Amino acid sequence: MHHTLFKSALAAGALCAGAALAQNYPTKPVRVIVSFPPGSGADITARTITPRLTEVYGQQFIVDNRAGASGNLGSEIAARAVPDGYTLLFTPASVASSQALYTKLGYNLQKDLEPISIIASAPFVLVVHPSLPVKNVKDLIAMAKARPGQLLYASTGNGGSPHLAMELFKMQAKIDIGHIPYKGTPPAVTDLIAGQVSMMFANTLSVLPYVNSGRLKALGISGAKRSAAAPSLPTIAETGMPGFEASTWFGMLAPSGTPKEITARLTTELRKIVQNKTVADALVAQGADPIGSTAEEFQARIASDIDKWTRTIKAAGVKAE
Repeated sequence: MHHTLFKSALAAGALCAGAALAQNYPTKPVRVIVSFPPGSGADITARTITPRLTEVYGQQFIVDNRAGASGNLGSEIAARAVPDGYTLLFTPASVASSQALYTKLGYNLQKDLEPISIIASAPFVLVVHPSLPVKNVKDLIAMAKARPGQLLYASTGNGGSPHLAMELFKMQAKIDIGHIPYKGTPPAVTDLIAGQVSMMFANTLSVLPYVNSGRLKALGISGAKRSAAAPSLPTIAETGMPGFEASTWFGMLAPSGTPKEITARLTTELRKIVQNKTVADALVAQGADPIGSTAEEFQARIASDIDKWTRTIKAAGVKAE
C-alpha cells in the first residue's frame, strides 16, 4: 500500500517537474539536427523554419548538419539524445524508407522518435528526354511495354527517393526499364539532357529550368495533388495511373520521451509558422508544398510510408549502396 502511494507520489512529482520544465522551455539554445548536408532540400526547409522558432521562443534554434549514411547518421544521433526538447531532428521522408532498406539500423523510427509536424512535401517531376516520342504518362507506359528492358532511367543513387519512386511506377505500370544510378542529381540530369538515359524522377526545382527551356520534357508530378511550384503540370495519377503517389516530405521529430507539453506546443507553433504567407511563399519558391500537419497525421504518414516502401523494396529487390 505504502509502496504504491510512494510510487504515485514520485510519478506526480515527476509530472509536475516535467510540466514546470515545459512551461519555461526553452531556457537555452535548441539544437536542430538536419540529417543531410547544407544546400539539401531538408537543410533549406529547416533554415526557412528555424529563425521563426527563434522569434517565437526567444531562444536560438540552431541547425546542426549531421549528414552521412543516407541520413541515418543524424537520425540515430537524435534518437539517442536526451529527450528534454533541446535536441530535435529535421529529416526528409527517406527516414521511413530507410527502415525497410537497411537491415542494421541503430534506431527504430516508430519507437525512438516522436513526430511533431510535417512542414512541407515535395513531389518529383517525371521528366523525359525531348527525343522520346511521348506526350504523356500513358504514351510512356505503352512505349516501355513495346520495348521491354530497352529504355533506361537515371536515379540520384541506389535506394534514394527518386529511385524508389521509379520502382513504384514500374511496379504499378507493370513495365520493365533499366536503372542507372548516379551520385546525386546534377550528374543524373546532365546525362538525361545528353540523351544517355531516357527519363527520371527529379526534384521539381532542379529540373524546371530545363523543362522551361525545352531541354527536358515533363510528363507529370508524383504527388497526390498538383504542386504549387508547377501548377500546370498534371499529376501522374490524373494522367494514366490512378492512386500513384510518391513524394518526399520534410518533418520535425523529437527523441521519444520528450515531455508532451514541449512537443505539443512545437506542433502548434510550427503549424502557425507554415501558415504564415512569407514562409509559405518561400517554401513554394523552393519547390515544396506547405503542409503543417498535426503529430497524429505525421504518425499515420510514417506508418503508411514504411508499409509502402517495404513492399516496393521487397518486390523490386532494391539493395542499399
